[in-house]
Amino acid sequence: MRNTGVAAVLGALSLLSVAACGGTADSPSGGSADGGTFTFAISSDPGVLDPAMGVLSVTNTVLSLAYDTLARVGPDGKIIPGLAEKWDVKPDSVTFTLRKDVTCSDGSKLTPTDVAANVNHIADPAAKSPIYGVLVPTGMKAEADDAAGTVTLSTPKPFSFILQSTPLIFIVCGKGVEDRSVLARGTSGSGPYTLTEAVPSDHYTFQIRKDYTWGPGGATTKEPGMPAKIVLKVVPNEQTAANLLISGDLNGAIVYGPDRARLEASPGMGKTVQASGNGQFFYHQGDDRPAKDPAVRKALTQAINLKELAGIASTGTGRPATGLVLEPRPCQGDTVTGHVPAFDAAAAAAALDAAGWKAGADGIRAKDGRKLELRLLYATTRGPGVQAAAEYLAAAWKKAGADVKLNGVIDTKLSESLNATQDWDVAWLPIGVTLPTQLVGFLSGPAAPKGANFSHLANARYEKLVAEAQLKPAEEGCALWLESESALFENADLVPVVETTVLTAAKNAKFDTMAGLFIPTSIRMTEAG
Repeated sequence: MRNTGVAAVLGALSLLSVAACGGTADSPSGGSADGGTFTFAISSDPGVLDPAMGVLSVTNTVLSLAYDTLARVGPDGKIIPGLAEKWDVKPDSVTFTLRKDVTCSDGSKLTPTDVAANVNHIADPAAKSPIYGVLVPTGMKAEADDAAGTVTLSTPKPFSFILQSTPLIFIVCGKGVEDRSVLARGTSGSGPYTLTEAVPSDHYTFQIRKDYTWGPGGATTKEPGMPAKIVLKVVPNEQTAANLLISGDLNGAIVYGPDRARLEASPGMGKTVQASGNGQFFYHQGDDRPAKDPAVRKALTQAINLKELAGIASTGTGRPATGLVLEPRPCQGDTVTGHVPAFDAAAAAAALDAAGWKAGADGIRAKDGRKLELRLLYATTRGPGVQAAAEYLAAAWKKAGADVKLNGVIDTKLSESLNATQDWDVAWLPIGVTLPTQLVGFLSGPAAPKGANFSHLANARYEKLVAEAQLKPAEEGCALWLESESALFENADLVPVVETTVLTAAKNAKFDTMAGLFIPTSIRMTEAG
């Protein structure tokens, strides 16, 4: 698999991570209020707005207002029509029949050729798209039949989730197909809103399309209460966002940290709690790393009280981790319980002794003259819970005889350190994906920096199970996909700690989200109570 980088699996950086479960933030104020402006806080600037380059969750939140997808995910997790009205699925292909009434924001008609151009552009090595091999399966090609109104996506060999991979592929149409440079700070899609103003690091303004009639379930932009304008305001500080929500200067925001409590207690505030990704840590298994030895990995895992760590990392708002894929999962099941080495400090010490790591006079273990040193990498921008979790891990491992150095960095530096410099031994890395296939390139295959396998995993059982699962239709392969995750945990390749949650809050408005993206036709302004 080609090297896509690791940004696609980084907690809040991942388009796949924020609020993977759908939910409604519904302000309990008055009735609907026609028109108006819906203002929503985003935590950082979305950067380049070309959907083929969209790996950041904030980028895809922005893009979800202006772009549609071939299919969508319904509230129950089932695939429902989007730009395509129907489809025919085979093990190595899916043929979509497009709706005939869809137009782009510039007035041009959406064609199968447009759709095929999107997929083939992402798969083109020259495009260097970071979503290739993650959202668009490796080797996928698209072929259009404009006369028949169909487009066929095919893969070199059977691919389990060939249909399920399409609801996260935004389709560019119109002028953006021919000239993608216009997508840097503009939009060219078939969605219900069009970007009219982009002020980096400040705000992004969208205007409603009055001619939009192909939303989910036949939704249009003529529904009462839909905002005429949407402003996405860059508000990096959650306390500031909470203040603006309470005052009514914002209509919506997603909040991770301690400000959740006062928002939940605020009169007239709509709120819903949603899954936002999994908190876990990876061990670097490069040839020169202590965690290359599975006995060391398992011992270090046994030295941690994961239940305590979960509460610390999530500031008490998390849920027990049950797997790597977020709800609504295509494969239901708990892959964690009974598959992670249990907390046992005495057993951890004995295992490290047996592995040749003996404690010195200073309490630090060493083997063959080399100290047991662990460089713990984590993102400082993920809130106080992650900082506290890193400190908890360091204290526990120091007690077990390791010399731990904390390396807190901002999100962009985290990606660089994981993939390029490789200067880490343990990394706290939130993950949020909707399909198990989206993780395969990061958990197997060529190691970084040549590939996306940033922690140098080489789990033969995982690879065997995945190889078998990928050749089966989605449901038939589920038992294998679930077993493959458990194989990672049993080998202590990565350690699931907690399923984190976020609070989605609304004031004088209501809206639905799915997979961290807006369902734009659900946004309604409500009268202040």
